[in-house]
Amino acid sequence: MKYLARYAETFQMVFVYQNESAEPDLDGAIRCALPMTRGPVALVLPDIVVSGGDSAGSLLAALRDTEVTGWGVVAAEERDPSVLRQMGALAVVDEDGALTVGAATDKPADPAAYNAYWGMVAAAEKEAHRLPDVVGKGVDSPLAGAAAHLVADIVNYNTPAG
Repeated sequence: MKYLARYAETFQMVFVYQNESAEPDLDGAIRCALPMTRGPVALVLPDIVVSGGDSAGSLLAALRDTEVTGWGVVAAEERDPSVLRQMGALAVVDEDGALTVGAATDKPADPAAYNAYWGMVAAAEKEAHRLPDVVGKGVDSPLAGAAAHLVADIVNYNTPAG
């Protein structure tokens, strides 16, 4: 959580400690936090560290994009199938110089169609209720069409290495 403290001057933050029996998994933790949010919402996990460039600036840009597309993501390019199987995988496409998400899923069994993964997700207030679907199992991800902002690297400290 020390990592997230660097955002304290820029964003209002809510930390949630979940009761796994009441709201299991990551989508349950997100549902626990949503009643405490207003305005555009950013999902920033303490075990996911975005590095390189200005990560706070990338998150601000993703939040601004929610005014147009409803969603924004901060992502890193990745082609390694073993990494993509463990992350929120994205198919990022370049549409006339603007990067957008063509498709998204969490931890795909077959990651062949994906070329990036997200580290932070921003949602407009009217879309925030769908944030659990970003990591939910058996649901369509709402990230298709989101603006994408690429950063140099994203490290998941909760995933065992190779």
